[in-house]
Amino acid sequence: MAALGWFTRRRHLATEASVLAGEASAEAARKSSVQVPAPKAPEPEFPVVGDERAAAFFDLDNTVMQGAALFHFGRGLYKRHFFRKRELARFAWQQTWFRLAGVEDPAHMEDVRSSALSIVKGHRVSELMTIGEEIYDEYMADRIWPGTRALAQAHLDAGQRVWLVTAAPVETATIIARRLGLTGALGTVAESVGGVYTGKLVGEPLHGPAKAEAVRALAAAEGLDLSRCAAYSDSSNDIPMLSIVGHPYAVNPDGRLRKHAREHSWRLRDYRTGRKAAKIGIPAAAGVGAVAGGTAAAVALHRRRR
Repeated sequence: MAALGWFTRRRHLATEASVLAGEASAEAARKSSVQVPAPKAPEPEFPVVGDERAAAFFDLDNTVMQGAALFHFGRGLYKRHFFRKRELARFAWQQTWFRLAGVEDPAHMEDVRSSALSIVKGHRVSELMTIGEEIYDEYMADRIWPGTRALAQAHLDAGQRVWLVTAAPVETATIIARRLGLTGALGTVAESVGGVYTGKLVGEPLHGPAKAEAVRALAAAEGLDLSRCAAYSDSSNDIPMLSIVGHPYAVNPDGRLRKHAREHSWRLRDYRTGRKAAKIGIPAAAGVGAVAGGTAAAVALHRRRR
């Protein structure tokens, strides 16, 4: 019996020690454990199928199309003898100045705008629309970003309307939108009388804040809810447009837009090889974009950048 008592006491002491060891081990495990974050809730489906009050707005240059639409259009106009080599050299110099300066100087912008409008002055709108169709096939069709095209198609497949919004002439933008099967386009409007360009603009180039105003106006006319709409652009110049929709996307963004998008938790998409900056163009494509029907100021080699 004495032996049994000794065994019982040993078992009791062992149990207390086990409890102490277990508690100590548990505490150590708790302190050293790797915290596994709770799984994120899945993002809601987007675009929302059947939401008729939602639409998508896409910038054109370097967002939908590689390079500037006006540059490609200018190549086509030069090929068709709309302007001479001397004018081409002048536009190229203006383009280079914009790229090096990196600012939108009003005097230079006005110079580009006036030169470009003078080239299309006196030409019929129908003439440049026909030429625009040819130039799209020659220079533009193979320069559409497949990734951005897929984004636009997702909105169309969801039953939503999709619009281009660009400083390029509205005629040029309309041709591209129709060829891509989009709803339509907002672009810079040049004055015409009796179907002939006068060499003047209606208002100003559709650039920066003007894009946001155009989107607001179209949304009001079409009964859209901007908080349910999406906008896509590569340029910090389009922050005003991106800021008025509920779903802003930075696509192939320049440095400033990339920074802004990260600070505001905007979604990013980059379809460029190696995420190269692709800094081709001028910061004032708006000035170049002021040309109706795709003017030769496009030959200013590239758009507003950046």
